[in-house]
Amino acid sequence: MLKGKKIVVGITAGIAAYKIPLLIRLLKKEGAEVQVVMTPFAKDFVTPLTLSVVSARPVLSDYYVKDDGSWHSHVDIGLWADALILAPLTANTMAKMAAGIADNFLLTMVLALRCPLFFAPTMDLDMFQHPTVKQNIHKLQSLGYHYIEPDEGELASGLKGKGRMKEPEELLKVLMDYFSKKQNFKGKRVMVSAGPTHEPIDPVRFIGNSSSGKMGMAVAKAFAGKGAEVELILGPVGLETHLPDIHITRVHTAAEMNAACRSIFPHVDIGVMAAAVADFTPISPAKEKIKKDRSLEQIHLKPTDDILSGLGKMKKTGQYLIGFALETEDELSNARQKLQKKNLDMIVLNSLKDEGAGFGTDTNKITLLIPHQPPQAFPLKSKEAVAEDIISAIQKLMEA
Repeated sequence: MLKGKKIVVGITAGIAAYKIPLLIRLLKKEGAEVQVVMTPFAKDFVTPLTLSVVSARPVLSDYYVKDDGSWHSHVDIGLWADALILAPLTANTMAKMAAGIADNFLLTMVLALRCPLFFAPTMDLDMFQHPTVKQNIHKLQSLGYHYIEPDEGELASGLKGKGRMKEPEELLKVLMDYFSKKQNFKGKRVMVSAGPTHEPIDPVRFIGNSSSGKMGMAVAKAFAGKGAEVELILGPVGLETHLPDIHITRVHTAAEMNAACRSIFPHVDIGVMAAAVADFTPISPAKEKIKKDRSLEQIHLKPTDDILSGLGKMKKTGQYLIGFALETEDELSNARQKLQKKNLDMIVLNSLKDEGAGFGTDTNKITLLIPHQPPQAFPLKSKEAVAEDIISAIQKLMEA
């Protein structure tokens, strides 16, 4: 899978750097070309000479060579690469990446990069649990970077816990899996809806829900990572992505989301409706802010259009439509009814009864329901991993 691929291995100043020569040997054995780029302090953990010998290329660390004045172009390296893997990635460099700081050659190259980026953090367990570290990991994921979660085990401090970098063989597998699956949806157009809708009561108040849009965003990124062109219809949340294969249409209300979906759906191969659309909207929103001293005992509501049902009626032969169901009781029974009633090819069920699932979390626990098949239940996972499970199931549907 890696034959002829150009892989940049970025090394920062973590003790796990001593394992990277093995990773380079494994990459070379698979036929990849390898260019090592390291931060200045990383040289204290593994020597450039060792890395140069195993990669068969000079190691890059500075912008220019002082002896002969030759210049190293961070832009050229970014254009050359098919993938960059940062391993090990320290908390310090990760924080700089999240802030867009470019104070060394490696970080400057990251900002000029056009290829997929994989990052494998390593640090002590207390550092890994620090809120700013978690925020920075989520920030990098929001930029479309691929997170290689550290393992639990014995750490350099002598403590045992999470923060141990994946072994070289596992890092190699991540890259091989990516390149083997990348083109699964090449040439396919996918519509994904994500986030809540806000139904105005007046110009400053609304009826809505706590959907963060993270699940739908993860699905959109997973499709884009496998070659699809994605139309993401995004409700009023603060999420963003700069991936070139994801085009975002921002909406606020259920009516706006319905209009966008009905406009885009006829032109796509797959629709994944992860948005939590409001079921009701105020009949007559006030044009001015309702004052506190004014009595407001009732808000008269009307049902919103059932977007998923409408798309199910529009669905043509060869199109696939996937819905989401968040239930609190009789979960399987209610989800099966939706699957049949709305003409869906699959429904993704999650329950508010499951800890770590539902709105606002970084994890989810799902069950997939497909016509004429038994339910497929999955354990609690990150939403990025859940997205991979969902699109893998969609791929199997399309191959059946």
